Amino acid sequence: MSSDQFDSALDLLRRLPPHSTAANLNRICALAPDLTEELLSSVDQPLQTRQCKKTKRDYLLCDYNRDGDSYRSPWSNEFYPEVEDAEMPSERVRKMEVRMGEAVEVYRELYYEGGVSSVYFWDLDDGFAGVVLLKKTTPKSSSEGGWDSIHVFEAIDRARNAHYKLTSTVILRLSTGNEALGDMDLSGNMTRQVEQDMPVHDDGSHIVNVGKLVEDMELKMRNLLQEVYFGKAKDIVGDLRSLQPLTEANKDKATHQDMINSMKR
Repeated sequence: MSSDQFDSALDLLRRLPPHSTAANLNRICALAPDLTEELLSSVDQPLQTRQCKKTKRDYLLCDYNRDGDSYRSPWSNEFYPEVEDAEMPSERVRKMEVRMGEAVEVYRELYYEGGVSSVYFWDLDDGFAGVVLLKKTTPKSSSEGGWDSIHVFEAIDRARNAHYKLTSTVILRLSTGNEALGDMDLSGNMTRQVEQDMPVHDDGSHIVNVGKLVEDMELKMRNLLQEVYFGKAKDIVGDLRSLQPLTEANKDKATHQDMINSMKR
């Protein structure tokens, strides 16, 4: 695999419609099989859902619970289809994974009122790492929407503290269409990162700390989407076609500017 091919594949995916990322990723992998592993671990795409055969509960698929074509269920801690000699979390990390999964379920019901969530942890030499996944979609109709949150973190133990590094990605998809208005599709993704040292007394402290980091990051990203991205889209539409006569709009802008200038004096 050449780095030029990989960079070109990533550049191509960035230029194609975000709502078709999964389909386009499959097409690129079919054309260049040598890029498959690297692309699957590097490209964020909407999460897929599968049902655990043992518990009959839904869980989310990602690169962090994948081994070849098999995926580990967080509910049964088993791979489907079965994998021999699969890498599994240690007993300590598995217990934290279960507790974090229970906490995220409560969080999901509070903020999402539905959807699916999954948590996966794995061991590191000097700590552990994990991913918190959340997915919510609207029922299929003339208006559809989907929200996917992917929170990947590392927790490095340091005496009485732990150093956390969190990388969060939100994938948002909105679409609507009818005969009167036509079709509209608004989709994209956002990634943010934060690092922080937090006190740790026991393994339960890790659950609280990671939960707080994820909750704070989701709130910030939700506000960014609302205020910056949708606000900017509203401004662009307003510049293209004003809701009120331009003379009135310009008058309002002038009044607003006069108020700002008077406050600076």
